[in-house]
Amino acid sequence: MPTQLTIRSVETPRDRKIFIDLPFRLYAGDPNWVPPLKGEALGLITPAKNGWFSHAKAQLFLAEEGGRVVGRISAHIDTLALEMPAAQGFGPGVGQWGLMEAEREDIFKALLARAEAWLRGEGMTRALGPISMSIWEEPGLLVQGYDHPPTIMMGHAMPEYRAWIEAADYARAKRLLTYEVDIIPEFPPLVQRIIKSGENNSRIRIRQVDKRKFDEEAAIILAILNDAWSDNWGFVPLTPPEIADVGVKLKPIVFNDLIRIAEVDGRPVAFMITLPDLNEAIAPLNGRLLPFGWAKLLLWLRAPKARTVRVPLMGVVKDLQTSRMASQLAFMMIDYIRRAAIAHYGATRGEIGWILDDNKGMVSIAETLKGRINKVYQIYARDL
Repeated sequence: MPTQLTIRSVETPRDRKIFIDLPFRLYAGDPNWVPPLKGEALGLITPAKNGWFSHAKAQLFLAEEGGRVVGRISAHIDTLALEMPAAQGFGPGVGQWGLMEAEREDIFKALLARAEAWLRGEGMTRALGPISMSIWEEPGLLVQGYDHPPTIMMGHAMPEYRAWIEAADYARAKRLLTYEVDIIPEFPPLVQRIIKSGENNSRIRIRQVDKRKFDEEAAIILAILNDAWSDNWGFVPLTPPEIADVGVKLKPIVFNDLIRIAEVDGRPVAFMITLPDLNEAIAPLNGRLLPFGWAKLLLWLRAPKARTVRVPLMGVVKDLQTSRMASQLAFMMIDYIRRAAIAHYGATRGEIGWILDDNKGMVSIAETLKGRINKVYQIYARDL
């Protein structure tokens, strides 16, 4: 007799650990999957450890068959996303699902049906996915670039998942791109002239952040970010509780010379955050800091060396975005950080993204720097 497939809610701390453990088995043979630190992965789905839950709620589900866990999914609702204009992707009635893993397509279909039923029960009329779990964390399904590992805070997935999602009547809502840039050569002459012109402009100051004033610097960046990104597709404002939790997680890999704030006439108007690729350090740990992983990671954090640095976030305030100064500030910050990344961290490669595929300004900057698309992610949607 065929073994019965059951879908059940995650209710206990043990269930959450089982939820986190599943990908370690499913991706055991995939050399390009980077095992997350289990403590960090657990924190993502634990309300007390993730500030996103201050304005959101979620239900996790496990699929079991013959006494084995064979799949998982999350369904979630972000109350701030419900307040956004519908033209920007979210809006009233839009829920999300994510953290999806499954051994087979029939398992995925059963999980998705359960997640959709939960969303409908909460009054949602449209679903976006995969989003794991905030748009600021790991949005989208990898559909191009399976042949190399993701950088820090980017996702990986099985190639089969794309067909499974599209067979479930989901259509692409948005493409997210990452660009790989060789940072060793000098940037093209045009870019160098733009940078030099900015350096000769006494109104412009590009400064490093001061990690000793972490909270103050984070507040400056948050204010610019929420202004700069507010018209973008998928935008949901970051809140102080989220920033506090992200700060705890990322502070060990925040380095003054890799994060810059641009000021014009003394006013902070742009920023760029760059992180050494922590995935290069944690990949061999298989998700565990004990017994010796913590010591290896601590040594790396004291003097990090990384082949790749990633730019997860940058922005320019809206009132400058259509000006020539916007790209000038961006190129200046990118070049200053490029030099620091090479000199102090041994980097040879940069990754910019994710970038919305219709963000013409950022796409133009990446292409001017001779960047090439190395990974593509897609967010899907359908009416419930």
